[in-house]
Amino acid sequence: MQTSDPDIYAAGDAVQVENFVLKTPAFIPMASPANKQGRIAADNIFGIQSEFKGTQGTAILKIFDMTAACTGINERDAIQNNIDYDKIYMLIPSNARYYPGWADILTKVIFRKTDGKILGAQLTGTIGVDKRCDVFATAIRFGACAEDLTELELSYAPPFGSAKEAANYAGYAIENLITGK
Repeated sequence: MQTSDPDIYAAGDAVQVENFVLKTPAFIPMASPANKQGRIAADNIFGIQSEFKGTQGTAILKIFDMTAACTGINERDAIQNNIDYDKIYMLIPSNARYYPGWADILTKVIFRKTDGKILGAQLTGTIGVDKRCDVFATAIRFGACAEDLTELELSYAPPFGSAKEAANYAGYAIENLITGK
């Protein structure tokens, strides 16, 4: 967070950051990364080595009964950065379909064709969108590929999810595309 002047630090919504996925300069004004930047700037001011590793733009909003969320890059970003990507679309249930009150979550996952590395996800629905977006955000942060998603063990009980969660479904679908299954 140190600027070109060694005595000046910059943090917050108005600073240029690195896009975590693309490793390029970006303007992604969001509260959570701004909060992290403040701590990192303070650490460095007090001599504690700390580094901001970029933001992937994880965001969520509610519009009446609908929720929309995203993390990582979108198709426009992939095209502009010449990434050899593909995408899948899925309708996944918010919880077990036999349990009352379930609803579909429309999920789009962007991945690198060569190895299935997860690059971005966008989700819309009425129930459980936040949970699924956070799983994809975590997967992106830790460099997960499709195979990694198939191995995730996520909390399950019929009122809260499915035995195969969105990330699991995405992993299987991407593996099928990559391997020709």
